[in-house]
Amino acid sequence: MWQKFIQIWKIPDLRKNIFFVLVMLGIFRLAAHIPVPGVDIGNLKKFFESNQILGLLNVFSGGSMENFSVVMLGVAPYITASIIFQLLMMIIPRLEELGKEEYGRQKINQWTRILAVPLAALQAYSMIAMLRQSANPIITDVSPWRLFSTVMTITAGTIFLMWIGELISEKKIGNGISLLIFAGIITGLPAAVQQALVVFDASQILNFVIFAFIAIVTIVGVVIITEGQRQIPVSYAKQVRGTKMYGGSSTHLPLRVNMAGVIPIIFAISLILLPPMVAQFFVQAKTAWIAGGAQWVIDIFRNQLVYGILYFILVFGFTYFYTAVIFHPQQIADNLQKNGGFIPGIRPGAPTAQYLGATTSRIILAGALFLAIIAVLPMILQQVTGVQVLQFGGTSVLIVVSVVLETIRQIDSQLTMREYDGL
Repeated sequence: MWQKFIQIWKIPDLRKNIFFVLVMLGIFRLAAHIPVPGVDIGNLKKFFESNQILGLLNVFSGGSMENFSVVMLGVAPYITASIIFQLLMMIIPRLEELGKEEYGRQKINQWTRILAVPLAALQAYSMIAMLRQSANPIITDVSPWRLFSTVMTITAGTIFLMWIGELISEKKIGNGISLLIFAGIITGLPAAVQQALVVFDASQILNFVIFAFIAIVTIVGVVIITEGQRQIPVSYAKQVRGTKMYGGSSTHLPLRVNMAGVIPIIFAISLILLPPMVAQFFVQAKTAWIAGGAQWVIDIFRNQLVYGILYFILVFGFTYFYTAVIFHPQQIADNLQKNGGFIPGIRPGAPTAQYLGATTSRIILAGALFLAIIAVLPMILQQVTGVQVLQFGGTSVLIVVSVVLETIRQIDSQLTMREYDGL
C-alpha cells in the first residue's frame, strides 16, 4: 500500500490532480457551513431529528441540510435529472440513439444540467413550504422577497456543486458527484459518533458492541456484493482472412451481482419523500376531507413500520427496474454474434439473449435483497439496540465503499497507463 502512495507522489500531474480534488472537496465543505439567513437552526435540527427520511437525506448532505446552508440540496436535483433522462432514453428511440454517440452524450449531459435548475428551485420551494408548516417556527421571515431570494440562493448552490463535481470528474480521480456525496457522509460521521458518546450509558455497552459488530459485517458484505460477479464464458470462432487465421480465443463476460449501485435507494427515497411533501401543501386546506387526507398521508409515512416495509419493497423493485434500464441482453447478444463470439452450449442470437436475461434475473435477486436489507438496516439497529443517535446506516456504508473502490480503480488505471507510457 505504501508503495502505491510513493508511486503516486512521484508522478507530478497525478499528484496535482489529487490535490485539486481535495481542495474542491474542502470548498464544498466550507459552503456547507454558510447558512441561509432567516432560519432558526435549533428548531430546524429538532425537526430533522424527528423525521427519519429527512434525517437520512441530511446524512447524505453532510449536515448542510440541517444547517440550511446555501448548498443544502447537494447534488440531488442533478441526480434526479440524470435519472429522468435515463428513463426517457429507455422510452424515446431518438434519445437512445443519441446516447450511443459521443456528441449525443454531450447533448444529453447539457440537457440534464438545464433540467436540474428548475428541479432545484422546485425542491427548494417545497422544502421551505414544508418547514413553514412546522409546529415550531423555523423560518422567521416569510416575505415574498425573502422567499424568492432564498430559493434562488439554494438553486445557485446546487449549480455550484454541479460545476465542482464536473471539475473533479475531469481529473479522472473518481466520479465528481459521487465524491461530493462521499465527502458529505464522511464529514457527518464524527458528529454522529460524538453524539453517541455524549449519551453513552454503561448499561448500553452491549448494544454498542452489537452495533460495532454489525457495522463490520456490513462493510465486509458491501465489499463482497460490490465486487461480486458471475463470469459467463465466451469463445470466439477462428476466422481466416487471406493467409492468416484470427480469433479462436476464450474470455468471459462479467455480470455483477449489484449492477444498479445505489440508484435504487435514491429512487426509493425520492418516491417516499414525495407524498408527505405534497401533503404538507394541503394540511391547512379549507376543505375538511382534503386537509384530513393530507394529514393521514403524513401520519402514515411517519409510522416506522409502514415506512420500513414500503422502503424495502421499493428498493427491491427498483433494483430490478434499473438493471433492466442499463443492461440489455439482446444488444450484448447481437454484439457477440457480430464479432464471432458465442457462449459455449448456447446458440447465438435470441437464445443467448434469453440465457443472459435469465441468468441476470437470478443474480440480481441476491443484489436486490442485499440493497433492500441495507436500506432498512438503520431502523432495525435502532429497534434492536435502542441506540437512536446512530444514523450512519448501511446505505451510507454502501456509498462510501463503492466510491472508495471506484476511486482506487481509476487511480490504478492511471498508474498502469503511465507504466505503459514509460515502456
